[in-house]
Amino acid sequence: MIVNLITFASMLHNKATVRSCHEVLLAEMEKYFTLRFVDYKDMDRLTADDFSLLFIATGGVERLVIQHFDHLPRPAVLLADGMQNSLASALEVSAWLRGRGVKTEILHGELTEIIKRIFVLHSNFTAQRRLWGSRIGVMGTPSSWLIASNVDYLLGKRRWGVEYTDIPLERIYDNYHAVTDEEVGEACADLASRALACREATPEDMLKAMRLYRAIRRVVNEEHLAALTLSCFRLIDVTGTTGCLALALLNDEGIIAGCEGDLQAVFTMLATRVLTGKSSFLANPSMINARTNEVVFSHCTIGLKQTERFILRSHFETQRGIGIQGIAPTGDVTLVKCGGECLDEYYLSTGTLTENTNYINLCRTQVRVRMDTPADYFLKNPLGNHHILVHGNYKLMMEEFFQVNGCKRIR
Repeated sequence: MIVNLITFASMLHNKATVRSCHEVLLAEMEKYFTLRFVDYKDMDRLTADDFSLLFIATGGVERLVIQHFDHLPRPAVLLADGMQNSLASALEVSAWLRGRGVKTEILHGELTEIIKRIFVLHSNFTAQRRLWGSRIGVMGTPSSWLIASNVDYLLGKRRWGVEYTDIPLERIYDNYHAVTDEEVGEACADLASRALACREATPEDMLKAMRLYRAIRRVVNEEHLAALTLSCFRLIDVTGTTGCLALALLNDEGIIAGCEGDLQAVFTMLATRVLTGKSSFLANPSMINARTNEVVFSHCTIGLKQTERFILRSHFETQRGIGIQGIAPTGDVTLVKCGGECLDEYYLSTGTLTENTNYINLCRTQVRVRMDTPADYFLKNPLGNHHILVHGNYKLMMEEFFQVNGCKRIR
């Protein structure tokens, strides 16, 4: 792991003196990181993919920093151990930068805490860089009932660097009709052999659903998509199937795939993936008990790799196509949603997945979660319908990620 130290030191100190004055700090850092010292005059040679800290090595460098304001990394993280009046300088610089809208932080104090913090900052930086330039395909249009889940494409790109691109469903239809049953027969047989059971689904349903997966996969390849959201219900009249199986298989492959054209939810799924390395479950909060702090989340698709076992069903609302009833592992989970038209708000909570339910009047995959924060958030101040569930406790990582990007937490 390479850490670039953009070094600001007074003209009164030569390079050898700077190193010796901060030997304790630098020696400890070199146990964990490869340090590259970059003179402040050369910082414009660094790229956006270079993780950099502002190393305030001495006092008296305030003017040097502000003279190079345009080239400073954002957010500006200042490293100052206090030697040679470095902390005094860092405090002054931090205040000046904040007054000009730049988010800043000073790394100072116990060495072990500084090291831990650098790891967190690097993780966030890496996630942001992975997001930057990612293409999200909007296949069709958002479902008409998602009235609070829109995203301003331009503002989303400015904040996160992601690019939403509209893709007409006609491209999916053309691909779908070009795929033959013979091409997908073996894949269908393999899927059926791995399922715990097949209930409402027929062999014909399986063939159609797998053909749709192949049709969408081709567009993903052609458009170099990192993620997509699909206008599921509009597909049914033309293809005779739903997108549930296709989305499940795509998520298993690491291609983030969300339902109903929900622009906010698919971004949240993508951010979750780059932060945790895991695919996630997009779900409706379907039953809420504010007294016991429990919520049942449900939907008709989930990545098969997120389950312990799965049953092939029909899609709940339409009774057509292939839906997935996944049996998810119990244990710690994180619930998250990034919302707002500018993707500048977020909800975040941890909880415990306690059971897989099987209500006959809900979507096929159903999980009950005991929340660690008040469940009445969903009743009083929700960020829309769909929320994202990922196995594991990633609260601190996600909190830091959204905060450093200037998002407001909704509770």
